[in-house]
Amino acid sequence: MKHGRFVTALFLMFALIGGSAFGADLKIAILVKSLGNGFFEAARDGAMEAAKEIGGVQILYQGPSQSTAEGQIEIVDSLIAQKVDAIAISANDADALVPVLKKAMKAGIKVVSFDSGVSKDGRMINLVPSETPLIGGQQVQLISEMIGFKGEIAIVSATSQATNQNAWIEAMKTTLKQAKYKDVKLVATVYGDDSSDKSYRETLGLFKTYPNLKGIISPTTIGVAAAAKAIQDNGLTGKVQLTGLGLPSEMKAYIEADVCGQMALWNPIDLGYSATYIACRQGRPHGQHQGWSQRRKRHGRPLRLQERQHRQIRRDVLGHEPGPEDPVRFLTGPLRAGFFL
Repeated sequence: MKHGRFVTALFLMFALIGGSAFGADLKIAILVKSLGNGFFEAARDGAMEAAKEIGGVQILYQGPSQSTAEGQIEIVDSLIAQKVDAIAISANDADALVPVLKKAMKAGIKVVSFDSGVSKDGRMINLVPSETPLIGGQQVQLISEMIGFKGEIAIVSATSQATNQNAWIEAMKTTLKQAKYKDVKLVATVYGDDSSDKSYRETLGLFKTYPNLKGIISPTTIGVAAAAKAIQDNGLTGKVQLTGLGLPSEMKAYIEADVCGQMALWNPIDLGYSATYIACRQGRPHGQHQGWSQRRKRHGRPLRLQERQHRQIRRDVLGHEPGPEDPVRFLTGPLRAGFFL
């Protein structure tokens, strides 16, 4: 069974982490696509939480002002000069970052990618929050439900080079080939470059170019919030449906106003937390870490990524167990997260 192998791999990786010792003065750089992004700020909070539990770990949270590979390359060069112990990166370009990350690894720096992966030669491990077919397929299912499985839809993505975005879009296109989506037509994919202003303008462009547009998918937290604002500002609530991957804190008002009928997500705090543990594991691969051992004793297994999945979001946003009628769908359940070596 595919899921069985997937979960087994996840368990084994965490078991390896559970057998590590993380000593003092470890510098871990969390390098994100861009600063000012709420998704990555939540991931940063998870990284800080992990660092506190581990002890003796300094988190350097960095990213370019805009979502470009060039900006990240410049930062990696700086991190090499600073002699950090590990870099956990969400890449703006899977291939363009490989040379500088190979340079970092040659200098003894451990490199882990998360969220938006780096090509294999440029990292040691890649952490993914969920399965690509699930993410892409769920987005198509949600928008199709809202438009009655008939009409034109468009995608507002982040950057055209983003590894995760491109994989999810391909999964969406594959899903749209299924018979039940025969009357759903993808007319355009536009790129907001993880900029609120550009995502907003690109959404306005879709309204003008495709007057019969029925729905928008935006698998990026910045993009879906910008698209929601564009729909609301132009009086298109109820006329153009919206779904995507959004942060509850940014999308709650739009959901309550029926601008965004349904959306999906996972917990970015867990993503940052797990990426930090992996980076620490790579940085100090021997011995036993007391904090993690204590967590294993409390919970009975070292799968913290699974244990925390829905609890915080239910409490803060929904206030109850998510049901089939809730506007927020949770993609990352007990079988929906893992590592690719």
